[in-house]
Amino acid sequence: MVTEPLIDQWTRDAAAPFQGWDFSYVRERLVEAKPDWDYLALASAIAAQSYDILDVDTGGGEAFSSLAPFPGRATAVEGYPPNIDVARRRLEPLGVSVLQADTASDMPFENDAFDLVLNRHGGIRPDEIHRVLRAGGVFLTQQVGGDNLADLGGCFGTKSVWPNNTLDRIAQQLRAMGFDIRRGEEWRGPVTFLDVGALVYFLRAVPWVVEGFDVDSHLGSLKALQARLDSGRPLQFTYTRFLIEAVKG
Repeated sequence: MVTEPLIDQWTRDAAAPFQGWDFSYVRERLVEAKPDWDYLALASAIAAQSYDILDVDTGGGEAFSSLAPFPGRATAVEGYPPNIDVARRRLEPLGVSVLQADTASDMPFENDAFDLVLNRHGGIRPDEIHRVLRAGGVFLTQQVGGDNLADLGGCFGTKSVWPNNTLDRIAQQLRAMGFDIRRGEEWRGPVTFLDVGALVYFLRAVPWVVEGFDVDSHLGSLKALQARLDSGRPLQFTYTRFLIEAVKG
């Protein structure tokens, strides 16, 4: 049952602060399955053998910081201005240079600058990745699939913003640039929100799932989700991820 106090709680959840890529506010209110692979373990193993490392779309540096200490020079780029200071506070004490840039435009690096380029859930521009990697260098990425949370978006009448972000398409683009695909895997798994307020916070933090989301304009859909939960049906939706490990020829 949707009451005014419950709607007020959703409004507070929508207004709760979000920085970098930190979901600790709802950590106990959602249950996420994990891919079959361990991206950070794979990244750590390759980083240990690399001297010049770049992390693309680092967010607040949450994932990249877990790879420290770095054996050589480490650089991170982030294109979303509010995340820059967050990433610098976290990464600069670890010796990481943090720059405002992303692969949507040319990155401020010379050709053949890096042994390893990492990208966890960031945008990919294969030609720019190819340009900044040295011959024999590795590109490792974990991507959010184009149909990620399509079932959740359907509850609000929206469709995926990036439907073409698929393993086959990105792998094909990388091969066309001269990369050898050493590993390519896809995965689907559930994410369950234990209450509607947790879902509200998530949708505000990840605005491309339901563009223009806010509590007032999407109240009808939120009420329907609350009724679903009250009837004993979980708020369970589908994550999609894919992994690519590629070597520049």
